[in-house]
Amino acid sequence: MGIRFYRPYTPGSRQKSGSDFAEITRNEPEKSLTVWIHRAKGRNNRGIITCRHRGGGHKRLYRMIDFRRDKHNIPAQVVEIEYDPNRNARIALLQYQDGEKRYILHPEGLKVGTVVIAGPNSPVDNIGNALPLSNIPEGTSVHNVELTPGRGGQMVRSAGACATIKAKEGEFVTLQLPSGEFRKFRKDCYATIGQVGNIDARNIKIGKAGRNRWKGRRPQVRGSVMNPVDHPHGGGEGRAPIGRSGPVTPWGKPALGAKTRKKKKLSNSLIVRRRRSSSKRRRGGRNV
Repeated sequence: MGIRFYRPYTPGSRQKSGSDFAEITRNEPEKSLTVWIHRAKGRNNRGIITCRHRGGGHKRLYRMIDFRRDKHNIPAQVVEIEYDPNRNARIALLQYQDGEKRYILHPEGLKVGTVVIAGPNSPVDNIGNALPLSNIPEGTSVHNVELTPGRGGQMVRSAGACATIKAKEGEFVTLQLPSGEFRKFRKDCYATIGQVGNIDARNIKIGKAGRNRWKGRRPQVRGSVMNPVDHPHGGGEGRAPIGRSGPVTPWGKPALGAKTRKKKKLSNSLIVRRRRSSSKRRRGGRNV
């Protein structure tokens, strides 16, 4: 993938950049693998806004992605590489030998015409193959990792993401996640070889607010410019400070760095080393 830059014909295009879509081979999705899903737009069943800053946006058809890769020992050929409006990664259309078609996340380097396969005995040196973590050698980059065997990949699915297998011990395999966290997974959880494609997605600049509106994101307003009745940061004369020991949400809860993970979460025992916080990452401090 490459990044396309625009000449500053308008104020919105001055800082704008986007994908060149060079890897896309077809513009229309596979009709049998698309479904319409109602988008709540931040509202509940009564129409009341329960999640701010959402609404509008372009219509989308949801592409049904095969995160489980449960069609074992049947080779499939990559037929097309397509754009998916529901995620920042590209998707690849597979056609199995029995004629069935499925979508998977497109790994970096996977070309049209390549044959991939899923199963315990799949080759580990072929990008796009899926097999249990116990059968993948240490140091291999994987994505679409299962948390529960058979449930389907739930982690490491965004564009450019990959996890690295670090160690194997007993019933568990230790992975280093994109956040830097070291976590144990059951050895019979499936993962896909390779790194998710569209690596440069993080380097794209929106350029103008309207481009976020196309994605269904409405404007956000700083609390410091509101009135006291609307936000705890509001009020005061001129550019007044927030008047608290730290920033808070509109409902008075700590914001910007407050930990939200439950202290007694069952999966805490599977975390070997937690990810580095943003403040430590900026200071270059060590992870504790």
